Amino acid sequence: MNETLRLGTVAGVRIGVNWSVLVIVALLLVGLSAGRFPLLYPGHAPWLYAMAGAVAAVAFLLSLLAHELAHAVVARQHGVEVEGITLWMFGGVAKLEGEARDASADLQIAGVGPLVSLVLGVGFGAISALAAWAGLDGLALGVLTWLSVVNIVLAVFNLVPAAPLDGGRILRALLWRAHGDRVRAAVTAARAGRRFGFLLVSLGLVLAVFAGQVGGIWFVLIGWFISSAATAEEQHARLQGRLDGVLVSDVMSPAPVTVPADLPVIRLLEDYVLRSRFSAFPVVDTAGRLQGLVTLNRIKQMPPQRRATSRVEDIACAPGEVPQAAPTDRLVDVLPVMARNDDGRVVVLDGDHIVGILTSTDVARAIELAELRPRSAHGSA
Repeated sequence: MNETLRLGTVAGVRIGVNWSVLVIVALLLVGLSAGRFPLLYPGHAPWLYAMAGAVAAVAFLLSLLAHELAHAVVARQHGVEVEGITLWMFGGVAKLEGEARDASADLQIAGVGPLVSLVLGVGFGAISALAAWAGLDGLALGVLTWLSVVNIVLAVFNLVPAAPLDGGRILRALLWRAHGDRVRAAVTAARAGRRFGFLLVSLGLVLAVFAGQVGGIWFVLIGWFISSAATAEEQHARLQGRLDGVLVSDVMSPAPVTVPADLPVIRLLEDYVLRSRFSAFPVVDTAGRLQGLVTLNRIKQMPPQRRATSRVEDIACAPGEVPQAAPTDRLVDVLPVMARNDDGRVVVLDGDHIVGILTSTDVARAIELAELRPRSAHGSA
């Protein structure tokens, strides 16, 4: 789920929102301020109900953020990089770069999110009970009570043992620890997620069609999302299993053609692009150190009349934007980094020395070759 608006960083983790988060905010605002609160706490002005609904909706989003942030922080503690967190219509997503190295780390990363939601639910409940004991009544108590209930429900729902829910990841970690086979564990958790998604879709259709409840549509949407995400996770797990043990050095194109940073673009086109089969060229300084990456697409974006007066460094992406890997890195760990880069290439370095370049064509060939290998028992599960 891509972010539409970046909000900033918390604990070093980038936070963003997708436009679809407005849907859940609007539904909560209307449902609480025009439905639940007036029914349970009558006699207040409409603007007070609207304010209470807005506070509850914002606090709920912050609760979701705390849930995902817990995943991100624990993931980093176990050496898993985090691209960022995005809030959207169905909750939040912590985008992790790579996988946990062992079942114990996987279990901790998965379990901390529901734990935080449960703690928040109990905390809001305790504050609500203290407020009631102190004689507080009305909308403020209603907001606290609702936040307590919704966070506990969020924790319980996420503990359902079905990927991509946290409970599915906990199931994966437990099966991984029991059998020592991460791929088999991930496939089992994903299949459970697909079945759970189908169950929610069926329940939603029954509620919407036979009981006339509009809320059934939400069950259909959530079930469809869980089922689709579970299917994607199963495919990803099987791919990881087939590429297990494959290193970047096994797949990369070695000894790529490099170009000087101060080379005129017109000479890049005439002396390199038109005379070689390559479509991407690492850019280097006089000492051969990586200074960027230039591709055919970047050349095409430059007006032809500027090619004679511009240099390669003017159109190349900056060194910090070039995805990099070592020859000994696992291919499955590099793929997420490669997928996020617009140029779709990874420069392979041994220290400061450029030894190869990894392209989507290289990866596609590696996958095709992996498909030809005999599958293990878990690969055909």
